[in-house]
Amino acid sequence: MRLYALVFLLSVLLPLNKSLLGGLKFHGGEKPIVQRTSYNVFGTRSVSFTNKFDIEFNISLYPTTEIGYIIRIKNEKSNRIYNLYYDAQGDDYKFEFNEEGKDNLIYARIARKELINLHWFKMKLSFDLVNDSIKLTIHNRKFGIGNVDLPNTYYPIVLFGKSDHIIDVPSFAIKDLSIGNNEKYIFPLKESEGSIVYNKKGQAIGKVTNPEWLINDSYHWRYKTSFKSKSVAGTNYNPKKKEFYYFNDDSIYIYNVRSGKTEIKVFDKKCPVKLILGTNFIDVKNDKLYSYEVFYEGQYHGATVASLDLNTYQWTPETSQQLPTQLHHHGSFFDPDKQQYTIFGGFGSMHYSKKFFTYDIENKEWRNRDGFSGDFLSPRYFSSVGYLKEKNSVYIFGGMGNESGQQTVGRRYYYDLYKVDLNTKKITKCWQIPWNKDNVVPVRGMIVLNDSCFYTLCYPEHFSNSYLKLYRFSLIDGSNEVLGDSIPIHSDKITTNANLYYDDQLNNLYATVQEFDDDIASDLKIYSLAFPPITADEIKSYSKKGMSIAAMWMIILASISVLGIVYLVNKKIRQRRKANEAGLATLHDADGKVKALTKPNSIYLFGDFMVRNRNNKDITYLFSAKLKQVFCLILQYSAEGGITSQRLSNVLWPGRPAANVKNSRGVTINNLRKALGELDGIELIYEKGCFKIIQTNEFYCDYVRCLELISNHDFDESREELIGIITRGKFLKHSDHELYDSFKEKMEQKLEPILLLEIEKSFHAEAYQTTIDLAEALFGIDPLNSTVLSYQIKAMQRLKMTEEAMIKYQAFVIEYKNIMGTDFPHSLKSLS
Repeated sequence: MRLYALVFLLSVLLPLNKSLLGGLKFHGGEKPIVQRTSYNVFGTRSVSFTNKFDIEFNISLYPTTEIGYIIRIKNEKSNRIYNLYYDAQGDDYKFEFNEEGKDNLIYARIARKELINLHWFKMKLSFDLVNDSIKLTIHNRKFGIGNVDLPNTYYPIVLFGKSDHIIDVPSFAIKDLSIGNNEKYIFPLKESEGSIVYNKKGQAIGKVTNPEWLINDSYHWRYKTSFKSKSVAGTNYNPKKKEFYYFNDDSIYIYNVRSGKTEIKVFDKKCPVKLILGTNFIDVKNDKLYSYEVFYEGQYHGATVASLDLNTYQWTPETSQQLPTQLHHHGSFFDPDKQQYTIFGGFGSMHYSKKFFTYDIENKEWRNRDGFSGDFLSPRYFSSVGYLKEKNSVYIFGGMGNESGQQTVGRRYYYDLYKVDLNTKKITKCWQIPWNKDNVVPVRGMIVLNDSCFYTLCYPEHFSNSYLKLYRFSLIDGSNEVLGDSIPIHSDKITTNANLYYDDQLNNLYATVQEFDDDIASDLKIYSLAFPPITADEIKSYSKKGMSIAAMWMIILASISVLGIVYLVNKKIRQRRKANEAGLATLHDADGKVKALTKPNSIYLFGDFMVRNRNNKDITYLFSAKLKQVFCLILQYSAEGGITSQRLSNVLWPGRPAANVKNSRGVTINNLRKALGELDGIELIYEKGCFKIIQTNEFYCDYVRCLELISNHDFDESREELIGIITRGKFLKHSDHELYDSFKEKMEQKLEPILLLEIEKSFHAEAYQTTIDLAEALFGIDPLNSTVLSYQIKAMQRLKMTEEAMIKYQAFVIEYKNIMGTDFPHSLKSLS
């Protein structure tokens, strides 16, 4: 193996040494008892320490459940047990270290504001066996007690989370655990799967039940929540308040990423700006959101910039000034010290722009920021822009456009980076790189964290259905790599947009995807990814064998002289990759709860269309819009004996000459057979003049399984399976072509009466969470069903979800007014 292969391996594994990665998250009181997390650090192994020992770890606290026991320490040689109890109810964090069943030994009270923005902080328990004292250290705050009567030699059994009869567990996570004195047991807790825990040397020590390994959150984008608006809406993130905003002219959704809770505020007075694109920026220092539109077609004399006070939610018009032209997909940055917001580039009036326009908050006016010198920066849109406050410099990456700025000349994709020094107004071209993959554009947001690299999301905007991928680019030479998995995006409209945000306190990246169907109504989805993100190769290297960072570096260093070891390491990684791809993947709901398991050889039509091959790899990308249409048509008619070739042709290629249609149909059918060839248990056949799909038990389709379940009206044993299918999302969720209409309608006609019956049954059986889940599925069929709303509101109130019930009611009222044009006639109290 050549030396460059070793260098590449070093560069790939280097990010693994970052202390922010990994951790073990504990499920607490938000889960049923059987699903709560329990971690026995030493398992069946007996260990002992003389004179002293410490238990030290990093801890992260979650708001989901803020009360319960974090750790228990037993002694094999005595009946004395110590525990650490945590209570975050109220304004302070309270920690009580107790001798279990006897007395409180240490009481620590820390102001919430001191810890709330610390994603991780140190916690340490020190046992001085000679001087009979115990100390508790929490983020550099020390608490202690003496005269505890400790043995000179201690045989600890260390338990985190649920253990024995102790079932009150908070939501928390730990990592970098070490126990001992001069001789320490060190547990990085960076496994990606399994219930066996390994120490730093790679030895299997200890066991955990119901774990959530956080290393996966650095690779898999986690879906958080989604919102809808029937009118034009804008979105943004406030890192100070940890809130996402999704606003239109009459209301705003406020989603807190820390608590996972959503509020909705209806404005007393509508936004003074007539929203066209929903563009906006946030002044964090003054708690204001600014909505702006740069240009209007025709006569418009209203406000073009307005500020929203994020404490009172009152709008204030700022200016009515317009720019000379519309600027779709411009880049932007905000200087909080100068109180200036600057946009760059954009597309409008058949031209690409290369101008900088700055809005001055104090003077309430736009001005052309000119006078730049240096390298030529061609007109473009879809550029990614990042601002370095410390150096008062801006980086501009990529986009589309041309040197003349005229659309009629044609456009080209750019893969270049420019640095703009705002002090000297000098533009410097940093690099331009070749691109041999599908053409992509970046999102507006660029995260520049240091002088070496930046992060942005890229996607091929010229495909209706594609994927956003996170890239890390070198600022020095443009070398890059893809991090994390991908995020689906439907980009038929020019108003569709995505963005990337970074919260350095929570160590999280956030992505927003706002999809438009008609340039007015939009859906917003929010995703999160733990920082720093990792590559596909890196996530696979965290195998269930628990290879430690130290062990990997020893292997790598040894490989410099013994290249054969490198080969063995690569071979093992490939084997693990193959094993991982053959495993089951999980789907999560907005709260991160496991909703369903994806299966090999499967196709999902509820929610996002998805296809998994025989190795459980996602091969949805093989199914173009046309292949998806053909598959769904044939599947729909297969139960009736199939669909004739003539009918298939008339639906898919109406009005086309027969000869042309025959050729197109043949190519499409062959491509569909090729794609389905990646799965076992399913086959597309042509029999008696009809195309139809046949399948065996090896193949799974949620649509087919749903029909099987609802055909049996007494499905008590399979109720949870049905709920798992329908709560994945609306049937053919993003499939809006008219040829799907009858398919959707027939499915909804079969589902609705059964679900209405089941929602009533579940409520009277006091299965309130099931009632809520069924209601969401029914709203996908009939969004204005007041009976369903009543059941959902009452179920939420029975579960003490008072705030959620209020939000649901307010959202329903707004939706009702938008569609019906009149006020909803029932109060929240009348539905309770």
